Formats: sequence, structure tokens, C-alpha cells
Amino acid sequence: MSNENAAVAHSLTIASRFCGPPDSGNGGYVAGLLAREMSGQCQVTLHAPPPLDRPLSLVSAGDGLQLRDGDRLLASARPYQLVMDVPPPPTQDEASQAQQHFVGIVHHDLPGCFVCGPNREPCDGLRIFAGPLGAAQGNVAALWTPDATLTAADGYVASEYIWAALDCPGFFAVRPVSGLALLGRFAARLLVPVPAGDTLTVAGWALRHDGRKHQAGTALFRSDGALVAFAEATWISIPAR
Repeated sequence: MSNENAAVAHSLTIASRFCGPPDSGNGGYVAGLLAREMSGQCQVTLHAPPPLDRPLSLVSAGDGLQLRDGDRLLASARPYQLVMDVPPPPTQDEASQAQQHFVGIVHHDLPGCFVCGPNREPCDGLRIFAGPLGAAQGNVAALWTPDATLTAADGYVASEYIWAALDCPGFFAVRPVSGLALLGRFAARLLVPVPAGDTLTVAGWALRHDGRKHQAGTALFRSDGALVAFAEATWISIPAR
């Protein structure tokens, strides 16, 4: 879609707190920002790394939105109804055990990532450390207790942070096959609001692998097993640095 057919909605700045790589926004968080501006469910495609700490243009384009840095397309959102089979949740004890084996504690390619970076402090990063769930490859889990810095005006955790929390666990689910990979496409469905202070179970599972493309599912559950949100992502393998 050409830039000439896009009408400027408003500007948007991604603060450095919300990085994935050190110099660009976390993919799930950025997707969540676009989803927040859409009138219904959507799928977000990430085209280029979004820079930090400077105004970007959020523009309407047909029935969707685009995030642009001048003429450069960074991300686009389109209406999309996500339907998927979500596996039963692991228990919180299982998730607690799984996160103790999070591979990123030993070596992490992006240790400052807002979602999964072990170098981030509590109340700064989300610190979601999705580790292997049992012996089955492609299943991971962790616990997440969102803090009060993540709430919106209604007192519940803002939707962009729910999208972010559903992001990185999917990578660690496909990582044994994908190796180093970037988020390419992401869709999430949020079912119920989340209060700060609730401890949630985060689960991720590999769906399929097709060359350099890897699909993963992720979900958030309450302590009683009730489903809070779920997502589907496409990850793209890239050469190791």
C-alpha cells in the first residue's frame, strides 16, 4: 500500500524502556500499540525495526494502520479474527519449575529485552523467563506477575503489555529449531482484563516449522486455569551474529 493512500492519525514514540534489541522496540509491545488503536481484533506484521525515543507516524491505510518512520514502513495492522485451539494450561508449580531452566539465564542474545531480558529489574522489564516444560521439545512456561507501572486508566494492565507478554515465550518455544529469529507477524486475542498483582501462568508451544518460518502459540492463564489471552506468531530465522 503506497504512502500516498495513508492518512496521518497521530504520532507515536516508543520509549527506550520498551526495547527488544537495544536500539529498537520489542515486537510484541509495538504490535500491541497498533492493536490498541484498531477498532477490533487484528494481526500485525513487523516490516523493520522500530527506532526508540523519537516520534513515528501512525497512519490509517484502508481498513488498517501503518507505523512509519518518514517513508519507511515499520509495521502494519489489519483486521483479523484469531481462532486457535489452546492446550490445557500447565499448573503454576509446573511453570515455576520450568522458568528455573530458562536458557536465557545462561546466555541471552538480547539480555535487555523488555519482556524476557534477565538484565532488567523488577518494575522495569516484564522478566518472563519461559523455560522448557517437561521433556517435550517446543513447550515452555513461566510465571508473570504484572506490576502497577503497567496499568491503564481503568486500573487494569494495559493491552499493549498483554501483547508483549505473549511475544517472547513463543520464540523460546520454537528456538530449538529456529535458532536466532525475529518476530514477523503477530495476532492476539484478549479475553478478560488483568489486574496488577495477579500471578499468571504463561505458556508457549511450537505449532509448525516451514523452512525459515516458525509458528508458535502462546497463552496467559489465571491461577485457576481460566484463559486470559492467547496469540499466534510467525518467527523468521536469521543467521547467527
